[in-house]
Amino acid sequence: MISVLLPIRNAAATLPDALESLLAQTYGDFEVLCLDDGSDDHLMGQGSRHILERYARRDNRLRPVFLTHGGIVHALNLGLDLAQGEYVARMDADDVSHPRRLELQAAYLRERPDVGLAACRAAFGGESERARGYKRHLDWTNGLLSHEQMALGRFRESPLVHPTVMFRRTVVQRYGGYRAGPFPEDYELWLRWLEAGMRMAKLPDVLYTWNDPPARLSRTHPRYSTAAFYRTKARYLAKWLKANNPFHPRVLVMGAGRITRRRAELLLEHGVEITAWADIDPRKIGRTVAGRKVFHRDDIPAPGRVFILSYVAGHGAAEDIAAFLDKRGYTQGRNYVLAA
Repeated sequence: MISVLLPIRNAAATLPDALESLLAQTYGDFEVLCLDDGSDDHLMGQGSRHILERYARRDNRLRPVFLTHGGIVHALNLGLDLAQGEYVARMDADDVSHPRRLELQAAYLRERPDVGLAACRAAFGGESERARGYKRHLDWTNGLLSHEQMALGRFRESPLVHPTVMFRRTVVQRYGGYRAGPFPEDYELWLRWLEAGMRMAKLPDVLYTWNDPPARLSRTHPRYSTAAFYRTKARYLAKWLKANNPFHPRVLVMGAGRITRRRAELLLEHGVEITAWADIDPRKIGRTVAGRKVFHRDDIPAPGRVFILSYVAGHGAAEDIAAFLDKRGYTQGRNYVLAA
């Protein structure tokens, strides 16, 4: 019924806990495709390959696949090709799935044939103070449960924690799998699937522990950089605006700071026109910046006369701007979108 894709690269320290958490699942009809992406940690002792072989002898639901190092996208797409399950679940080798995870996610998908993907809430397994950004992101994603919340939230950040998802294998056949490129492969996948109209859900249950090791790819690889996220976002946001902005290609951007402008202007190469900036900094009000007027956000037009994108990224800024615009009668998704 379920194929679990578990990419592995030099994960000997955490792999046993990950595998034990899968073997302890209350739902037993699954296979685990253990996709070893050229691990070489055997040079330092008992490595990932040895652990996989030992566990596979213990339980034949574990299927080790040993690859020449080619990266996570190659490993995941090979896993999709090999998967025999009706549903595909993701997991990382440094995390832990809670005992009822597979049972509850599969049950949800069985009961909701209109939903293509069901994720779950996750607990944070790292040091909250050292990794405050990751913890804030997880808290935010845990608050997005409905399809509508995730669909609107996707232009702010990735609305899903990748290893918490389970999806129908048929959606891969319909919309395609992971793509390789200078972008985060999971975020691009969610943007593409949502653009295609696939419905997503997130169970309110905490069924996964998401750890934060220093060598996590999203910390170390350039395709997970902030700049890569914004470039990927701009491409899909521009297409969404073309279909949903009644004033397309014109938008007004909240925020006139240098970083905000640089991120918003990525839309220009996709045909979007920024007409003006709105800000609250008195040093910017009344000036012309990058060829566009800056005015106070209190002076924005009434709803129905302009479409607004907010690119202000400071902690709590998006919530403040959403509250301000909602009070002014704007509706998220109709009159404005949070893009940071």
